[in-house]
Amino acid sequence: MSSDAPVGARPPAGRTFFGHPRALSTLFLTEMWERFSFYGMRAILVLYLTATVADGGLGVGESTANAVYGTYNAMVYLMALPGGWVADRLLGARRSVLWGGVVIAAGHYVMAVPTGWSVFAGMALIVLGTGLLKPNISTMVGDLYERDSPRRDAGFSIFYMGINLGAFIAPLITGFLGEKINWHLGFGAAAVGMTFGVAQYVLGRRNLGDAGARPADPLLGADRRRALTRAGAVTAVLLVVLLGLLLTGWFTVNTVVNLLTAVTVLVTVGYFARILTDREISGTERRRMKAYVWLFVFAAAFWLIYDQAGSVLNIFAAERTDRNVAGFTFPASWLQSVNPILIIIGAPLAAWLWLRLGHRVSTPTKFAVGLVLNGLSFVLMAAAAQAAVGGDLVSPWWLVAVYAIQVAGELSLSPVGLSATTKLAPVKYASQMLGLWFLATAVGDAIGGQVARLAQNWSQSAYFLTFGLASVLLGVAAVMFTRQIRGLMAGIH
Repeated sequence: MSSDAPVGARPPAGRTFFGHPRALSTLFLTEMWERFSFYGMRAILVLYLTATVADGGLGVGESTANAVYGTYNAMVYLMALPGGWVADRLLGARRSVLWGGVVIAAGHYVMAVPTGWSVFAGMALIVLGTGLLKPNISTMVGDLYERDSPRRDAGFSIFYMGINLGAFIAPLITGFLGEKINWHLGFGAAAVGMTFGVAQYVLGRRNLGDAGARPADPLLGADRRRALTRAGAVTAVLLVVLLGLLLTGWFTVNTVVNLLTAVTVLVTVGYFARILTDREISGTERRRMKAYVWLFVFAAAFWLIYDQAGSVLNIFAAERTDRNVAGFTFPASWLQSVNPILIIIGAPLAAWLWLRLGHRVSTPTKFAVGLVLNGLSFVLMAAAAQAAVGGDLVSPWWLVAVYAIQVAGELSLSPVGLSATTKLAPVKYASQMLGLWFLATAVGDAIGGQVARLAQNWSQSAYFLTFGLASVLLGVAAVMFTRQIRGLMAGIH
């Protein structure tokens, strides 16, 4: 997906948004409401799955619920690849974002239906819609600026605030409605949020000018028909597989989760194999991609732990923390708002720190710092779990401290990784590398969902300590191999 605007793609002149094109406000609010719906639903998903039927939940075991959660997150990021392709070759970013928002809203409305099947059907729709919206709205933000505009980075920073603002507000609303009143009412609140996002996107389209109006590299004629035929064939194969699972009695939650996990890993391996064996990329580009493989593995390992905040740590918050304040027991999902508010506070500080350090700290070293901090957060969780042995409730400040350490790790790895992705990309694959970066999260979440199954069978302190120390050791190994990885990066810092 190209983030460079085509000629004439600038929005019309007129009123501004904090000194930026007025269109940024439209995209800012669309993303804010999309993240509101995503994080609002995610904050209560595992709690709903594991709640007893008497309490309005599905009564699913913790191991299965954690795996479903991880796989759902993985699919959201995996679908960024075909979603970007659809925008680039068929619909254009603007229509992709619109249809993505409509499908996401439909998914949340389906989840609001108080039946057992609705949650899974709704998640499938949300995955498809997010794949269309998430990568392409970022492309449209890039379309608002000239390639070398000094305001471009500032515009993305404002847009990034929208992401975290939505993620901060959402659990406070959906968590209260879901946990205190009715789970499906919480899912319905997420649906209303996405509806607001779609409505203001449609009303604000006059601000967008030609940004994202046309596909960057459209398929025409026979090529278009061939692509649609292949897409139809793939869809047919998937339907046949699902039908086969139904007829054989293998269509279970665990079967689907395991199948999607395998698909995520295989797609990733195939993608890297395709790039590394491409004879059209230069030797230097191939070396840099080999370095990127290591960074990708580090990032996947990071997200494997980090994204358990909504599953294993969320269950810990519900069952093992004392959330009573002045006679009011606040919802466990409210703690899901800690990460985004800390990111809002910490992102400017991290940007200032990396600017001051310059090239004295390399990209692999920053990744290593992220892994070590992530691991230390789980070591601290092991102490919290040990304090809760015997049924004692611990202070929620344990989790706040854990999330603070994880956010410091995220700010060391996530924005740095995004920057490294653009710098290490072969010219031929430059527009696809953002999708490849999303795959790191997909792989981490998919495998993390399977790993999280162990949390139900192991003691919690052993679980957190094992994977916390593993992340720390991987971070130490990353430091040891920094010199070799920097050599493969061929002059890229």
